Amino acid sequence: MSARASRGSTAVNATVVTSQKVHEGRADEYQHWQERTNQAAREFEGFVGAEVYPPGAGEPNEWVTVFRFSAMDYLTAWLDSDVRHALLDEARGLFEGSPTQEVLQGGSPARQLAPEVVTAVISHEVKPGCEQGFLNWQEKTLREQEKAPGFMGSELFEPVAGVQSNWVVVFRFETRAYLDDWLASDVRTTLLEEGSKYFTSYDVRKVGSSFSGWFRFDHGEDRSAPPNWKQAMAVLLALYPTVMVLNLTVGYGLEKLDIREYIGLFLSNVLSVSALTWLLMPTVNRLLAFWLVPARVRTRRTQVLGIALVVFCYAVFIGVFGLITGQIF
Repeated sequence: MSARASRGSTAVNATVVTSQKVHEGRADEYQHWQERTNQAAREFEGFVGAEVYPPGAGEPNEWVTVFRFSAMDYLTAWLDSDVRHALLDEARGLFEGSPTQEVLQGGSPARQLAPEVVTAVISHEVKPGCEQGFLNWQEKTLREQEKAPGFMGSELFEPVAGVQSNWVVVFRFETRAYLDDWLASDVRTTLLEEGSKYFTSYDVRKVGSSFSGWFRFDHGEDRSAPPNWKQAMAVLLALYPTVMVLNLTVGYGLEKLDIREYIGLFLSNVLSVSALTWLLMPTVNRLLAFWLVPARVRTRRTQVLGIALVVFCYAVFIGVFGLITGQIF
């Protein structure tokens, strides 16, 4: 089943969002365990990314993890694997009670957002036979949400047969303050009273998240994202050939059409940013993951190899475009 989105098309992917309360004073142990769990998940086919979010204000000791796979079969293979069950058995002493999880199929592609953006994940246990009433209630709720300050969008995920029985709503606000205002509002309180006839229970989790679009690696610790100099080298690797190709093709065409330079530059920027965000940067991230993902850079040799590979690609691109433009000599 696919997600029902408020905007845009539905992507084919599968995500599991897990919330777990860690015992007081055991956060360091949990983080080391989570790093090993993330590494284990990377070895499974279809793995796209893992994100870790530390406790926010008002959620003491509650950590949220997000695992993304390219298809539901790949995700369920990870969830049902002996490797994952062994890791969970090992970590039972770290948690207060059992972790909770929601499995989401489909959803809109990730996009780059401001770091203040916060996401709410709400799971509903819908009463049998009340599905259509619940959907109608959700549509009414969305119309009210759209009037709320700071609201950025919402997606509704249907149950996944044999994997996830609850209906899950994911929505974003510009800041945690805007989200908290909506959650505590009289409008939402009235809507919940009305909706209670359709579901028996619901659970709310807040995730402080920018859900970045270019570097979708582990989040939550400074060391979990690529350092700025690596990000700059990776972006340059994709940006230079993009700009050159556009200059030699689109730029030449716009010049022939006698389009004003400032308009032509704007159109070229739109094309280059689009190509980087949805095509080239995801490709570069996958190819250079061994060097960009901090957890994978375990030796100096890997560090040097990554730098050498990027510099070699720079040289190749410069040589190729030098030959194409006839300016190599």
